[in-house]
Amino acid sequence: MKITMIGSGYVGLVSGACFSDFGHDVICVDKDAAKIDALKAGRMPIYEPGLDDLVAANVAAGRLTFTTDLNSAVAGADAIFIAVGTPSRRGDGHADLTYVFAATREIAAALTGPAVIVTKSTVPVGTGDKVEAILREAGHKEIDVAVVSNPEFLREGAAIGDFKRPDRIVIGSDDEKDEGRARRVMREVYRPLYLNESPILFTGRRTAELIKYAANAFLATKITFINEMADLCEAVGANVQDVSRGIGLDNRIGTKFLHAGPGYGGSCFPKDTLALLKTGEDFEAPVRIVEAVVKVNDARKRAMGRKVLHALQANGGEGAKGKTVAVLGLTFKPDTDDMRDAPSLAIVLALQDAGVTVRAYDPEGMEAARAMMPDVTYCRDAYDAATGADAVVIVTEWNVFRALDLTRLAGTMTRPVMIDLRNIYSFDEVERAGFAYTSVGR
Repeated sequence: MKITMIGSGYVGLVSGACFSDFGHDVICVDKDAAKIDALKAGRMPIYEPGLDDLVAANVAAGRLTFTTDLNSAVAGADAIFIAVGTPSRRGDGHADLTYVFAATREIAAALTGPAVIVTKSTVPVGTGDKVEAILREAGHKEIDVAVVSNPEFLREGAAIGDFKRPDRIVIGSDDEKDEGRARRVMREVYRPLYLNESPILFTGRRTAELIKYAANAFLATKITFINEMADLCEAVGANVQDVSRGIGLDNRIGTKFLHAGPGYGGSCFPKDTLALLKTGEDFEAPVRIVEAVVKVNDARKRAMGRKVLHALQANGGEGAKGKTVAVLGLTFKPDTDDMRDAPSLAIVLALQDAGVTVRAYDPEGMEAARAMMPDVTYCRDAYDAATGADAVVIVTEWNVFRALDLTRLAGTMTRPVMIDLRNIYSFDEVERAGFAYTSVGR
């Protein structure tokens, strides 16, 4: 099939590369000429493990191309995916659909025949109706142009595996003409996965749009719940890791997203929980649990900064002003270069507000971090960051931080104090190396 992907960012590029790897002919479109030139030269605009090799292989096979010319890319396409950004709108938290509607208008002007328009971007309930209205207003009443919702469920750092081995494929369509032509096209698009018995869930379009938001809000709720349990564990003398195991072994609950830490971040959970709240308000069906999750998570990031300051005070006997702290890990999670809403941003700000000098290292995120935190000293590795520091803070659980030479690390520091916000070390091993150790919920 011929597939056109409008938007060559994280979702569009990963999806396009994977579709081409299934054997489809894919054209990825983007208005950013510099990005398209870089992709043609084999340079990825994002860090995602394995993406560069996947793109290179399918470009070499002639199944994947890149262009800024939307008109030529849309002409003759069987399925046209809209995968542009939907950032939170300033001032009210609603998803900004400017790019979605602009892409729709351009598609409407470029269509030459029957096609299925697929919203891959995360959009509020009812967006598909508005996309369809734009297409109809453009005169596509006689051409069989259907609009489908096909939300993505990709985890940054594991996106290729998630796309090729999905838990489910959600397709929302209200197309009843021709016995569901849109559904037939989408079955063919995902046929390689269906043969591998990946479940395809067909729903109404609005239902599919809501599934995406509900899924992310539920996962954000699990994270926030275990973080609050971690605070309670510290207060009563319990161990949050054992609590996580104890409840996670219940099949009704499950073990995933029950790891206490500094709070969620990234491009999805913060934006999507806010958008879900606004949708609930618009339809007079408030989602009060999610409202509490958003508030608790925002407060937690700053609280982790205070946790570091308290550890400095407890182990130095003086104020934090003039101290140096090494921050290990800046991205919101490992295996990505995404700094959006990362906990490190609030933590570093809290430290700097207290007069702390911050040194930092991240395997992939420092280029993006420099623009957001210019007053941080960026280092070549964990040991360089810790040199002369009064404390070291593990903020992101990159694999490179899981087996540090703790004795060497302590030897580089002015005062060996470790605050492990991801609980990747045990008390015994850290204390044997001479550290005063603080973790989360233990």
